Amino acid sequence: MASSVKQLCTICNDDGISNSAVIWCTECEVLFCGDCEKPHSKSRLSKNHKTMTADDYQKLPTFMQEISSQCQDHKKKFELYCSFHACPCCVQCVTDKHKMCQEMKPLSDILQQVKSSASVHLFEKDLKDVKENIDTAILYLKTRITTTDTQNTKAIEKIRYMRKSIDDYLNKLEQDLLNDLESKYSKLKSNMASLMQQMEQRASQISQIHGQFSKTTRYTTELQMFIALREIEKITSQTTKYIEDLESGDHFIEKNLEVNLASALQSFLQDVKSFGNININTTTSTLKIKTGRKDQAQHLLPKVPGVEQIKPSLLTRLTISKDIKFLSISACLILPDGKFIILNGNRKQLLLFSNDGIFIRKVVTFTERPYDGCLVMNNTVAVALGQGNQTVLVDVDRSKIIQSIKLTHNCFGVASDGKNLVIRNVGSQCTTVNLSDMSQTIIEGMGAMYCISLFQGNIYGTNDSANKLCCYKVTGELLWTFQHQDIARPLGLTLDKNGFVYIASAGNNSIVVVSPDGKICKTILSDADGIKDPYAIDINRETGFMIVSSLISGEKNETSYETCFVYKV
Repeated sequence: MASSVKQLCTICNDDGISNSAVIWCTECEVLFCGDCEKPHSKSRLSKNHKTMTADDYQKLPTFMQEISSQCQDHKKKFELYCSFHACPCCVQCVTDKHKMCQEMKPLSDILQQVKSSASVHLFEKDLKDVKENIDTAILYLKTRITTTDTQNTKAIEKIRYMRKSIDDYLNKLEQDLLNDLESKYSKLKSNMASLMQQMEQRASQISQIHGQFSKTTRYTTELQMFIALREIEKITSQTTKYIEDLESGDHFIEKNLEVNLASALQSFLQDVKSFGNININTTTSTLKIKTGRKDQAQHLLPKVPGVEQIKPSLLTRLTISKDIKFLSISACLILPDGKFIILNGNRKQLLLFSNDGIFIRKVVTFTERPYDGCLVMNNTVAVALGQGNQTVLVDVDRSKIIQSIKLTHNCFGVASDGKNLVIRNVGSQCTTVNLSDMSQTIIEGMGAMYCISLFQGNIYGTNDSANKLCCYKVTGELLWTFQHQDIARPLGLTLDKNGFVYIASAGNNSIVVVSPDGKICKTILSDADGIKDPYAIDINRETGFMIVSSLISGEKNETSYETCFVYKV
């Protein structure tokens, strides 16, 4: 728990003055009072430093407050990360302790987006699972104690019922048996109560950390979060091992009290030497706990596959019936439920196909020619209506246009991240639309793009005339461009969950994947795989399914027609 003692200004305290702190600078790692904070906020060196209130800082767990961005041995700022030793290092550490370490990386690369990484959610889930395991085990023990109490009561009743029918001769034997029962019952209950008390203490510790987790993610620095996760990992791993050790031992084996009475008591009292005996029978535990993750530390550093590891496998092909055979596919999408959407430019229609690629129904017919479409959220699709200067939102389930977004320019491309839409003009102009309030922002000077995609705040676009891929910030600032001989007349594009860009390279009948940094590429599908004149492409980032439009030969004397292939990547 964070300390409740009032924090003092570090600067004033060094001068022997006890002024209460109001601000904590996460970069200077210093507490400031109101007077000392003013020059700090105005200095050119520190005015952009991240700060938090002293009250918020005080809410952090103690072990997080003790985490520093400086090496305690050399008093220098951590700048590197040793993957072999799994620790941050300063430049002096490299000389002193890590001369032979090969896996040294910039700490800034490791800390990038730590709070938004999957690791935070995984460790939060670990805390929740461990807490649930302890609570489940405690509840189980309580139930077992109640069951043991009931068994004990029934045993006593059985013994005393028999006692009513027998001679005073058996009084002493009866008492001996009751004493034996009490001894074994007390020992059995005492052992379980003692174990339950130990587990309740651990449950209290886990509950405290779990209760502070949201504050931890909100008020910590990236470094504090990074190192704190390792401390949390240690606690959860220890607690998980503690529970698993208990389970693998005999602590959760059901030990049942049972009394066996002599069958000849009623007729042969003179031959009976004891009232019976007390046994504790064991059966397999019925306790079910969640299995903890192994090697949890590996989740702190995300493992992204290389481009060479991407190998799509064909799952199915959309079946195009005769009544819809002559399609002009301007977009193909995968819905969250696994069904497929085709945007037919020729007939201005949105078509729905089943998970198996069978045509289900026409969703909507538009008044203007549709040029592009994208999934917005759930089963809502955005469709760009070209020269109609509007983009519409379509509810696929209800087969209905639920909103029309009017723009000041043509709409030839559209992309969404669920929160915003980016709609492109035929030239270098784009408009972003905030889906929460429908406010619009025009972006100028992004360069001509044929198709666009939106991922993690960046806009990606293909330039078919220049045979290149471009990546921009959502504000319009160019981040990088990529050209390669394997990319010819690039049209549609999409991104997977790791940021790899998949391009429909129509000029050479192939699908090309470009690395997230825009430096290398690989052809993953070609005309040898049946790809011909690909135009549209989409990926479901949750399932890893990819859909690609392609021209295929017709049967017998039929002409070629368009369909879509579905792959697992």
